[in-house]
Amino acid sequence: MGTCSICKKISATDNDHLHCIEKRRIELENLQLRDTITEKLDLGKDPNNMSKEIKALLGHMNREKDTKSE
Repeated sequence: MGTCSICKKISATDNDHLHCIEKRRIELENLQLRDTITEKLDLGKDPNNMSKEIKALLGHMNREKDTKSE
């Protein structure tokens, strides 16, 4: 028996929990997406020329950021 290095709880194996590994991977992907989204979009030209999907993504990210800051 060991401990999970991510959640610090007891693990039945000497490795990290699979759900902890998956959760951490998703968190890192989200951070990388947030860091690179402005580079992928050229908002300096015309912000009204964005597709509906990009507008929805940016709106979701803003709402998520607002809820975390409260």
